[in-house]
Amino acid sequence: MTRSVTDIWRHPIKSHGRESVASILLETGRMLPWDRTWAVAHEMSDADGSEWVSCRNFSIGSKTPELSAISARLDEATGRVTLAHPKRDDLTFDPDTEGEKLIAWTQGFIPDSRAQSARVVRGQERGFSDSDFPSVTLCNHASHRAVEEKIGHALSRHRWRGNLWFEGGTAWEEFDWMGKDVQIGEAVLHIRERTDRCLATHNNPDTGARDAQVLQTLDSFGHRDFSVRAEVIRGGRIAPSDEVKPL
Repeated sequence: MTRSVTDIWRHPIKSHGRESVASILLETGRMLPWDRTWAVAHEMSDADGSEWVSCRNFSIGSKTPELSAISARLDEATGRVTLAHPKRDDLTFDPDTEGEKLIAWTQGFIPDSRAQSARVVRGQERGFSDSDFPSVTLCNHASHRAVEEKIGHALSRHRWRGNLWFEGGTAWEEFDWMGKDVQIGEAVLHIRERTDRCLATHNNPDTGARDAQVLQTLDSFGHRDFSVRAEVIRGGRIAPSDEVKPL
């Protein structure tokens, strides 16, 4: 059975937009380049980017569904990011120096009952993944289809906020790769853990509204996980159509 990469996604600002890329150069021990490089700390957090901290320090989709409808475009040469949302005019800004523009742009998205967005921080050592190690997530189309079949209707793959999507496998086989190495293109990744899921999966990435009981659907499979988190142990370039080969 041949498995191959179909698409690659990064999220320059954690929980604030997604972007597809044509190819990517992975580095040993690093996240996908420009993935979760920035995050939006809320008013109850003292996160400053000097070290990795958990998602509870940030404005995220599990607390703010509207954020899920943001798409992003990063200019790597300038570091400027353009965000789009169906309820806002597009915003182009420099997250390092113009974070207040993002805070103003998302005004009204954060429920009054939640800690409000306060500042944009940049990870000085690594991106703000949901794992305590620099991870890259591998997502299986077959597993996604299994969830769609169980829930009874189509679901956007963007609910999972993954990095690398592959086709050609069987549903949930990625969970059997735990502790194993997987070669993708020139790179080799070590599969370390399953990705546990939260209420952000209930958010419609087109509208920002909660409209699907995804966690309850996962429960029917005996878990609340989707995709696996991997560590890059040998860097290299990867692109769509590259083979995904468990070693």
